[in-house]
Amino acid sequence: MRRAGPDPSSVRLPGPWTHRAVSANGIRLHVAECDGGGPLVVLLHGFPEFWWSWRHQLVDLAERGFRAVAIDLRGYGDSDKPPRGYDLWTLAGDVAGLIRALGESRAHLVGHDWGGLIAWTVTALHPRLVRSLAVLGAPHPLAVRASVLRDLHGQGRASASYALGFQLPRWPERSLRADDGARVVRIMRAWAGPEWAASDDFAAATACYRRAIQVPGVVHCAMEYYRWAARSQLRAEGPRFAAAVARPTAVPVLQVHGALDPCLLVRTAAASRRWTGSGYEMRVQPATGHFPHQERPSETTALLTRFLAS
Repeated sequence: MRRAGPDPSSVRLPGPWTHRAVSANGIRLHVAECDGGGPLVVLLHGFPEFWWSWRHQLVDLAERGFRAVAIDLRGYGDSDKPPRGYDLWTLAGDVAGLIRALGESRAHLVGHDWGGLIAWTVTALHPRLVRSLAVLGAPHPLAVRASVLRDLHGQGRASASYALGFQLPRWPERSLRADDGARVVRIMRAWAGPEWAASDDFAAATACYRRAIQVPGVVHCAMEYYRWAARSQLRAEGPRFAAAVARPTAVPVLQVHGALDPCLLVRTAAASRRWTGSGYEMRVQPATGHFPHQERPSETTALLTRFLAS
């Protein structure tokens, strides 16, 4: 008999932040908050992480006067794990509901990986709620879609190297839980730049992610994000979603990307320019992989604070 995983509350790691639950879009979302008294900044993590990936930015943004809130996305950490709702329509609704539930009319959105895809979608579907958009390692959803199809030997191959395996039933869940989540370390080492992958900070961070991925239900929910992304392309909702997010955003956009990101390529990220307006800026960080906010926290936070303050 397989032993039970960690309690969801185990992701409420201590620090200079406040943990609480917020009801939004029909579910309960766990958030960690550092309130500097100013405009709301919502931080959205990616796979295979949880709110803690923003530990550096939470504190630094609050010190600079922002109300920084990092959430566990639907299905992750100490947030609810319902059986469905892992499509970008619903995930964007979660964030829109969260902004309102926090008592704010608008927010700056900062997202990484899947959190970035969600942030692009919120900006398209709920534009009145968004002050600005900053994305890390996260091209526009339509840039990813187009590049997978047209850049077969580049983005197509990069996406297939992991996302195809995630489409299988049950096997990805078993492999990610096996050996106390050891595959999480292998995935993050393959996606990270070599400097961070060899550091003590990487070892400490991945120890937390290994434990968090074993919280009951998390692995299956995380895989459902990828399964929706692939299967929706074969259904009517795929073209319908593409049409819904096709209009260029009117808010300022900062795109931060690692030069060595192996899973979402720099040229795919650069193709996002098509869906932005005049206030667009892209910064490529050298010797950096898929996790700029963790690999180079000081540089990334400096970029974010300058962008948000402007």
